[in-house]
Amino acid sequence: MVSKQDKAYYEQLWADLGVDVPLHDQLIRGLAVLERRLHRKQKNRPEKMDYFNKVLNDLHGHRIAEMVEHKKQGGKVVGSYCVFIPEDMVLAADGIHVGLCAGSSFPVQEAEKVLPRNTCPLIKSSFGYKYIKACPYTEASDLIVGETTCDGKTKMFEILEDYHPTYVIEVPQRKNSRNQDVFTAELLDFKLQLENLTGNKITAENLKNATSKVENKFKALQRLFKLRQADPAPISGLDVLTITQIGFQDDVKRFTQQVNALCDELEERVRDGVGVAPKGAPRILISGSPMSLPNWRLHSMLEKAGAVVVCEESCVGTRLFSYTSEPQSDSLEDQIAAIGQRHMSINCACFTPNQGRIDDVLRMAEEYQVDGVIHYTLQFCHTFNNEGTKMEQALDTAGIPLLRVEADYSDDDSGQLKTRVEAFLELLEDKKTNVE
Repeated sequence: MVSKQDKAYYEQLWADLGVDVPLHDQLIRGLAVLERRLHRKQKNRPEKMDYFNKVLNDLHGHRIAEMVEHKKQGGKVVGSYCVFIPEDMVLAADGIHVGLCAGSSFPVQEAEKVLPRNTCPLIKSSFGYKYIKACPYTEASDLIVGETTCDGKTKMFEILEDYHPTYVIEVPQRKNSRNQDVFTAELLDFKLQLENLTGNKITAENLKNATSKVENKFKALQRLFKLRQADPAPISGLDVLTITQIGFQDDVKRFTQQVNALCDELEERVRDGVGVAPKGAPRILISGSPMSLPNWRLHSMLEKAGAVVVCEESCVGTRLFSYTSEPQSDSLEDQIAAIGQRHMSINCACFTPNQGRIDDVLRMAEEYQVDGVIHYTLQFCHTFNNEGTKMEQALDTAGIPLLRVEADYSDDDSGQLKTRVEAFLELLEDKKTNVE
């Protein structure tokens, strides 16, 4: 709970950044209600979730204060919406990298005054938060860095540039050596952009140290996800989703330490057979579109119905942290090329063909002992929606039940979605019973 004194301090910080404070207060009150309704009602949560609970309850407070202090000391803040923006390059220029608000319907209606209605909700939410000035992370950013992972975002960034300094990195759509060189060239241009923004030179040593920090975060998240392979699962999917969402905004080193401390506790839980759901509860893998904070609805719905989400094949899951860089030497050029290879290894639906993503889901279904997969697609997210067809064919061949869900950020379809989720879980239970 934020004290009255801290709240007054934060409100002044937000106002100084240009945030619409009364509007922002509405947002924060809504998030607080949602957090109490979803997170706090969970049972048998790990004690080390306490840190992440505190961050969630002070989402736009302490971290914003750190960023403002960084700016007062002459530092810069770089915001983004995508895992294709290398955090380590920003850190190497002595900047702070932060993921921006993009996960709720709060600003969507206002965004539709500028953007077409039949646009992905993540795109409308991203732009909308800037348009109504309700996200302190966006307002604190000296530069927003976009990417060309879908046509909708690409064109939205052209509009966003009228409202905020924006730079766009091109992400090629085919994985081959020629496009690898293209993306490396894009990162070399990004390096110059960061150096011009910050006034700091990115050196081989600085980048090596920054990459070590970022990839230690990746390794901590890999450790966390591997622990979810246990049955019973030692932590809920909702809690892990929230952790990875927080990781886009928290300090890298602090976040890594806290994830590892949580993993220490989870290892004890696994040894003792302690879980958040009974052993044998339906185990679900969610694959598809990213779930930006506070997009918690599907996880909460599944776990309230008795299932446990054990893995996310998404940008707030395995696509975020599965790959590390392997430079051929310590030279700056080789390090940047390796970072480019790390990101071009991500099996995002922006790539064609993208058999690697289907292979990932089939592999993880086995590793995480899943009973079923939910292919989650944001409305008007054409890349993931179309890719769902081949995913469905592959899972059907493998005998793995699949539920395809297409949704936006509103709660209008919650009743229908709840019915479909419960029916899917009944199907999984029937299948398990027949096998036994």
